[in-house]
Amino acid sequence: MKIVTSLSFRGQCREAFEFYAKVLGGKITAAMPYSDAPPEMGADNPKYRDWLMHCWLDVGDQSLMGADMDTDWAPNVDKPKNGFDVTLHTDDIDQARRWFDGLKEGGKVVMDFDKTFWSPGYGSLIDRFGVPWMVNTHTGNGRE
Repeated sequence: MKIVTSLSFRGQCREAFEFYAKVLGGKITAAMPYSDAPPEMGADNPKYRDWLMHCWLDVGDQSLMGADMDTDWAPNVDKPKNGFDVTLHTDDIDQARRWFDGLKEGGKVVMDFDKTFWSPGYGSLIDRFGVPWMVNTHTGNGRE
């Protein structure tokens, strides 16, 4: 089984996923705009023409999925993301710091990347697209 986080945006999905691909070293393997939808779907509003109804990013053996949504379809999409974080784990502290530094560009640091009692390197942030992230370095002690 593979659990994949799906992120919703309001017209920024392509930009966000290109940013994530660059920062995380991944590859976008699908980016389907609403303009490719069949006419009976009713997605022919010019406002949504370039919005993505499906996007898929592979990073190693992990993936992120995304789509652009509007408030008519997802009433809370315009509200701050709450109750989850996209979390990255690695045993390479330098890699963790690079991810953190890349993702924080234009965003807001919640907890700066530093040593904690559970990790030699941990940080949390909200990226410039409003997505919350945690970056954690494994220590091998079974507590992370």
